[in-house]
Amino acid sequence: MRFYELQIIMASTKKLKTWKLLWQLISYKPKLYLIDSCFWIFVMGLPALPGLIIREFFNTITNKANFGLSPLALIALLLALSLGHIVVILVGRITKTQHRFITKSLLQHNLLDRLFKNPIAQPTLVNQETATTVSQGEIISYFRDDTQQIEDYIAWISEVIAQSIFAIFSVVILLKINVQMTLFVFVPLVGIMVIIKRAETRIRKYRQVSRQATEKVTGILGEIFGSVQAIKVAGAENNVLDYFDNLNDQRRQRMIQDSLFNSLLNSSFQNMVNLGTGIILLLASQLMQSGVGQLTVGDFALFVYNLSFVTGFFNFFGGFIAFYKHTELSFERMADLLSGASADTLVVPNQLYLKDLNGRKKDLPPIEQPLKNQSNSLQYLKVSHLTYHYPGTNQGITDISLEIQRGTLTVITGQVGSGKTTLLRVLLGLLPLQNGCIYWNGHLIEDPASFFVPPRSAYTPQIPQLFSYTLRENILLGLSKNETDIATALNMAVFEQDLATMDESLETLVGSKGVRLSGGQIQRVAAARTFVRQPELLVFDDLSSALDVETELALWSRIFVNSTEQEQNHWQPTCLVVSHRPAVLRRADQIIIMEAGKVQSHGSFEQIFTH
Repeated sequence: MRFYELQIIMASTKKLKTWKLLWQLISYKPKLYLIDSCFWIFVMGLPALPGLIIREFFNTITNKANFGLSPLALIALLLALSLGHIVVILVGRITKTQHRFITKSLLQHNLLDRLFKNPIAQPTLVNQETATTVSQGEIISYFRDDTQQIEDYIAWISEVIAQSIFAIFSVVILLKINVQMTLFVFVPLVGIMVIIKRAETRIRKYRQVSRQATEKVTGILGEIFGSVQAIKVAGAENNVLDYFDNLNDQRRQRMIQDSLFNSLLNSSFQNMVNLGTGIILLLASQLMQSGVGQLTVGDFALFVYNLSFVTGFFNFFGGFIAFYKHTELSFERMADLLSGASADTLVVPNQLYLKDLNGRKKDLPPIEQPLKNQSNSLQYLKVSHLTYHYPGTNQGITDISLEIQRGTLTVITGQVGSGKTTLLRVLLGLLPLQNGCIYWNGHLIEDPASFFVPPRSAYTPQIPQLFSYTLRENILLGLSKNETDIATALNMAVFEQDLATMDESLETLVGSKGVRLSGGQIQRVAAARTFVRQPELLVFDDLSSALDVETELALWSRIFVNSTEQEQNHWQPTCLVVSHRPAVLRRADQIIIMEAGKVQSHGSFEQIFTH
């Protein structure tokens, strides 16, 4: 098979895939889309009627009328049809706006849902030879620009269907008036298709680079807003602003390039249409002067009127095909962000909790933690030959094996960059393991990311994430717990004295990223968030790094000293932590020392530090 034939087959497959995704979006709310399409057919149908009235008007003033209506009566009919057209457009906008919003919401919902389920902690583009991480700021362009592109194209589909129906209807009328002139109507369509075919590569290229430039701008904005203090402390405001200006200038050039090329395409389509119209008008004038075909003034007026529907459809169809290339690119970009998952994930039907037509907001379902059962109870956790290396590097962990018993404290320690955090992330499924196995009570865990969640496990990272909500909301995150459970969790986190100094208690707003709290308070609120869920396995990444010695000792004592009372409540926590603190190391049942991504030694405090 020749190479260009293979290219054609691959391109055709991609088109079919894109149309399949579009069809799935349309069929999500088929009744709403059908109503919207019917409205557009009606919207296009009303302007088709004035052509008959215009022909009758010109035939009346040339004494060749068929119905005998006065010119004023015909004008009144035109005005009535115009008013009806306006009313239909306004009513149709209601369903169109609703369907557009639902389509975009479904795409955004599914993309966000997939990112939450992503086994890789940081979103990564997987269509490149070297994996490229995408910042939170850059992801905004996917949720905003690419979903908007697909939403617009779905709206265009109903419009192009309506226009094509009445373009065919108009062609039938034109054929009845004069066949010879009608054949010239299709000349612009041939030219438009040739232009689209020749410009296909550049359409995708210019839109791709403009999207990438927008990503960089939104990405640096997110980083600037998230690092204001660091920038001010370093005195780097001018350098950051200069870099931001440079990115904006690049984006301006790419956007202008994309917009200019699209304008040139649209201008070419319009000029092709105008050229065809000019040829047809010249032919019509020849026919009227020669008397061939008995073309009356009314027939000519009707021909010109319906000609606008056909030529307008050709112009619209050219833009529709170019717009398809942009939509295809948007699907590909969003699919690249799914880390290997099928693009069908983007269009899977899901429940959207939106306002209904009466403006009533649908209640979100309550978040209920799965009930504990015997299978969730941890007796021992075994890790065998766990391996993960970051893409394009030798950094990571290699051949890690360990075993953790119920109710024990296991501490991982080692120098910076030795792989401690990586080990925790791979174990919990936040990074995909490349080799090795994980066993929970002897049962192989196939999908760690979905397995290590409450009530089995809860994880507090090295830098906990708080939100601009109240303390209560940051601790619960939608979970239903009573005041006693919250108080118990705060007490275990040694936060009761801090809470007593806050005027609004649990309703205190913590600010963006917990800015109103100290580093130690942020860590203890994150710990309370973990404790309130009472998981079998507690995983902490250097939890006490911002705590003073007294608070740290109190926190670990409250976790383990009352183990008898906790067992009576059917909760005996097992802890896996990263720490360098001597107090934690002395309390540990097992210490694992890591170096260069491997286990250097392991054992109890006495075994390791007394030899």
